[in-house]
Amino acid sequence: MTSKYVPPPAKAITDAGGKYVVRGGRTVAIFGEPPKPRIAVMVFESMEKAKAAFDSSAYKEAKKVGDKYAKFRVYAVEGLLQ
Repeated sequence: MTSKYVPPPAKAITDAGGKYVVRGGRTVAIFGEPPKPRIAVMVFESMEKAKAAFDSSAYKEAKKVGDKYAKFRVYAVEGLLQ
């Protein structure tokens, strides 16, 4: 799956201004069950830009391939002001 799916949506995210800070690294459970099998964390300038990235036609087209291989859970969370 990875070779077919990962590059197109990753490009759609970065083209929309997203920056990956976690992308499939090792996950260790401190409390509760860890997410399975992979997790990615991205940072955007705003909630609106995050929503726009995942609503983009480029991302939606790429996700059609990913949907053949996995179930996705995508959340947006407002961060702390830096």
